[in-house]
Amino acid sequence: MEMPAPNPKVLSLKARLVERLHQVLPADAVIHEEAETRAYECDALTAYKCPPLCAVLPSSTQEVSDVLRICHDMGVPVVPRGAGTSLAGGALPTADSVILGVARMNEVLETDYDNRFVRVQTGRTNLSVTGAVEADGFFYAPDPSSQLACAIAGNIAMNSGGAHCLKYGVTTNNLLGVTMVMMDGTVVEIGGAHMDAGGYDLLGLICGSEGQLGVVTEATLRILPKPEGARPVLMGYDSNEVAGQVVSDIIKAGVLPVAIEFMDRPCIRATEAFAKAGYPDCEALLIVEVEGSDAEIDEQLGLITQIARKHNPVELRESTSAEESARIWLGRKSAFGAMGQINDYMCLDGTIPVSQLPYVLRRIGEMSREYGLDVGNVFHAGDGNMHPLILFDANKPGDLELCEAFGADILRLCVEVGGCLTGEHGVGIEKRDLMVDQFAPDDLDIQMAVKDVFDPKWLLNPAKVFPLAASEARRAA
Repeated sequence: MEMPAPNPKVLSLKARLVERLHQVLPADAVIHEEAETRAYECDALTAYKCPPLCAVLPSSTQEVSDVLRICHDMGVPVVPRGAGTSLAGGALPTADSVILGVARMNEVLETDYDNRFVRVQTGRTNLSVTGAVEADGFFYAPDPSSQLACAIAGNIAMNSGGAHCLKYGVTTNNLLGVTMVMMDGTVVEIGGAHMDAGGYDLLGLICGSEGQLGVVTEATLRILPKPEGARPVLMGYDSNEVAGQVVSDIIKAGVLPVAIEFMDRPCIRATEAFAKAGYPDCEALLIVEVEGSDAEIDEQLGLITQIARKHNPVELRESTSAEESARIWLGRKSAFGAMGQINDYMCLDGTIPVSQLPYVLRRIGEMSREYGLDVGNVFHAGDGNMHPLILFDANKPGDLELCEAFGADILRLCVEVGGCLTGEHGVGIEKRDLMVDQFAPDDLDIQMAVKDVFDPKWLLNPAKVFPLAASEARRAA
């Protein structure tokens, strides 16, 4: 994956840059020794690495503003970083860039249960938002698999979802307002604690902009009362295609579970060995969860299991306790880590119409054999958000390039059947050169024109989202 060559002029400014950063930040918040900057050379897409010029760890919106103003004045690129959990290379630095990490900005600033919102600094982890309000009977709905580690900043940048987004929506559906710092250091407030319908939907524009329009330092998030109860059911099938058809039939029937998750045999085996979740021995597993009162749960699961039985499951089992439910979800949340113990992998996240699941799963299996690379499938089946995990050996010459080509073919397949390149991981560097497969040149020009307005020098998160040649030409203009 090609990255732009560093700007020699910027590299020559390092000593002066570090000096100026020390003027606005504590000594331990400026990291510039080469051995220390290597901690920021990649995110969770570890196949690609590049140490930054330096890294900074501000603790407030004012400090972020000061850093950005300095970098803007000196023409130094800035790569915002939440917790470094991006699977698309969204926080991969360039050699002439400053990593701006928000990990120290993790405070809860305001909680309002009457109006159902919480305001936090964006370095706070996803799960700890729920942790701050659950004792009072509330929760924050978006739940990415990395929710124990991922930061709200990254969730906003990539418009993250999670297993329960089928019912509750993704980040943009649960985001009420942000404090954002522009590249020149200007601080802006967008949205707020209540519905903000006046003027353009700038909040919708910022959510999912991958750190290319500004650095979000504070966020007002919608919180919801905990449901009365929830119950998952496990459905095992003897083929991926049959399981995919069950998902399509459930959605077609108008039933809306909280979540429908899919795992194939490689993921089931790895996860069971890793987390001991009690999964059945089958080719494909569905985890379908519903919530509400006991009566509501029984009614919904009755309809769902009726559909499931029509396809001859090898096992159909409802959870009978909170402990069993927790084990079931621990397994699903552990799937990526479990697969990572087997081999290196690249995780994709193209989306497709749910009706296309059987066909796409079959084609992925065929492509796996053609490329000679194994694939594990674990994904949010209810909304067609695929997560194929392509296994490869990073130490084997040519394997990474083969994996990249295989992944590109899967993502093109998603677009061909009416889906798109990314559902929640973002474009980052991973998919930037595939944007031409989804968008016409005029469409990309319009999107790049938006970045021109917010970041005229193209200093924020360079080499991401747009095809490299196009973005570099824009930077040079």
